[in-house]
Amino acid sequence: MAEKINVLFLWKPGDKLIVYLKSGLKDLRNIEFNFIDKEVTEEETTKLYSSADIIIGWRPSEEHIKDAKNVKLFINPGAGVKHLMNLFKELNKERKIVLVNGHGNSYFTAQHGVALLLSLMNKVVSHHNWMKEGKWRLGDEAAVSIPLRNRKIGLLGYGAINKKIHKFLSGFDVEFHILKRSWDESDKKNSNKKYLPSQLEDFLKQIDTLIIALPDTDETNNLIAEKELKLLGETSLIVNIARGEVINQESLYDALKNKKILGAAIDVWYNYQPEEIDGQKYPYDSTKFPFHELDNVILSPHRAASPLNDLQRWDEVIENIKKFAEGKKDFLNIVDIERGY
Repeated sequence: MAEKINVLFLWKPGDKLIVYLKSGLKDLRNIEFNFIDKEVTEEETTKLYSSADIIIGWRPSEEHIKDAKNVKLFINPGAGVKHLMNLFKELNKERKIVLVNGHGNSYFTAQHGVALLLSLMNKVVSHHNWMKEGKWRLGDEAAVSIPLRNRKIGLLGYGAINKKIHKFLSGFDVEFHILKRSWDESDKKNSNKKYLPSQLEDFLKQIDTLIIALPDTDETNNLIAEKELKLLGETSLIVNIARGEVINQESLYDALKNKKILGAAIDVWYNYQPEEIDGQKYPYDSTKFPFHELDNVILSPHRAASPLNDLQRWDEVIENIKKFAEGKKDFLNIVDIERGY
């Protein structure tokens, strides 16, 4: 009989998800699920960590995972692992724990990115609000749509999300430019215009629509600031579904306010624990940079990954557990600890 594999969830998933996961792993009889929730004692938590072979969750207890000597695979089930980098750099000095970054939400994030772009270009929010006020058919003089035809789409980052956005937008008469960390032999079939990080300036000069789907790392923090926004130009549009810090907050606000760019649709922000002021919370410095007062921006509350209850987003978790059980090492979406993604 195969040796038991303990899979520890750092929360208690809903019943439907548990059934879905077990169904996907039904051919593996040696998988055991354990969960940590509010009812689990500190002593029980210590034992669960210690016996775990695989841990699934967003924020592990640093104290417990340091003592969890059996753990070989940690699955972060959502995009974004910056908060785990220091911990796993330390852990991997003494032992090898593979860190995996979940991309199960990539379809919905890509869908939301396209929705933001089209809403921005067709002024959907403005016309919706006017209709709610009883203002019927204000027309092009109030807010004219921006044609997507012949736009030069720049995909900054070309992972799971922007690959899907590329596919979704390919039915339009647009031109694609793609900047990614590296290109290899398998990319030869990609006939679009290709760029490396060292060619960022040239990339920005060639496009008029920038869609950002990059991880938040030391290399990408403030990657787009005043100089880069100026290179994009006054007819340019930006969609950011990556991390707020990829675009400098002050530079973005200034570019929008002073019409240095045409518009932006933003789902990711700068302060995720904003102070409440007069019953309102804004995930940015609302005193210096009141994005909500601008008429050329669409504000989205970091909800591109919705719906969270979609079960298919867990298929890659199932696949990685299967690989572990089969003794394979080619897990999906392994994180390069040194590079931060």
